[in-house]
Amino acid sequence: MSLGGGWFLIPHWYTGPVVTVSARSANNLPLAAKEGFVDMRGGTRVRAGTWPYDGPDLVTGWHSHDLHQIEYAFTGVVEVEAATAHHLLPPQQAAWIPAGLTHRTTLKGVRSMSVFFEPDMVPAVDGRARILAAEPVIREMILYGGRWPIDRPSSDPTADAFFEALARIAYEWLDRETPLSLPTSTDPDVAAVMTYTHAHLEGVGVSDVAGAVGWSERTLRRRFLEATGMTWRSYLLESRLMRAMALLAEPGPSVLDVAIVVGFESGSAFSRAFGRYCGETPSAYRNRVTPPPPELERAHRATADEESVSA
Repeated sequence: MSLGGGWFLIPHWYTGPVVTVSARSANNLPLAAKEGFVDMRGGTRVRAGTWPYDGPDLVTGWHSHDLHQIEYAFTGVVEVEAATAHHLLPPQQAAWIPAGLTHRTTLKGVRSMSVFFEPDMVPAVDGRARILAAEPVIREMILYGGRWPIDRPSSDPTADAFFEALARIAYEWLDRETPLSLPTSTDPDVAAVMTYTHAHLEGVGVSDVAGAVGWSERTLRRRFLEATGMTWRSYLLESRLMRAMALLAEPGPSVLDVAIVVGFESGSAFSRAFGRYCGETPSAYRNRVTPPPPELERAHRATADEESVSA
């Protein structure tokens, strides 16, 4: 990878073809300094294209764009907040963000690729963001699309045909949603419950939260269920598991460390809850979403460089 020259190779542990694309840092990412409407095309009228990101941690302002977006994370964790839900995008999954949706994005240790489409290319979709499991064909096409940036001066028939095909696949894909989101609320008291819960995951109880917001435990349970459609206890469990997914995607803490940090009394209880929620053990999830050891990545990089030279 060569960030100094403005280019990076798509991560070498990915098994598909190696594609070289222009990298975007926070210095030239339009979302880094702007709120409101963001023109990802830079004034051009191409119908679709891609935007890679490989830069420092970043929290965007609240913004929207006039294009549908698919964001695929190679490494790191992306969080997408909208008015009604807070979504977690772990590595090797994708976020669907429809055109016109006001949202805020948090990027932590992220290398990602976004694909943007004209709204009429993916018709009749609602205004919700979604987290989607990225099937192999989707990953391959997102990678391949990296050769056509969304802010390129003009398009060509090959690019147009490619993105039309990807848009049709994406439309069918929207039914396969992964439940990696939590509700949000415009009620300031319910929002305060959520904030306090997130800040005290390690050992929070319903009595702690009720005392912090000045409610009885009964009032908290009733108001939270009415506002969100889920119980506070379910919200707490899913908050803990989503935080655990983010921590497991980072190098360093052990599975037991993560379990304790997010409030589980034992590693076995954590593993059972994680398996029910994610369909795999914490260790299997970590192995799937984290990059390989540096020596393996160096070997892959050398192989990719040799293939690039020979081509």
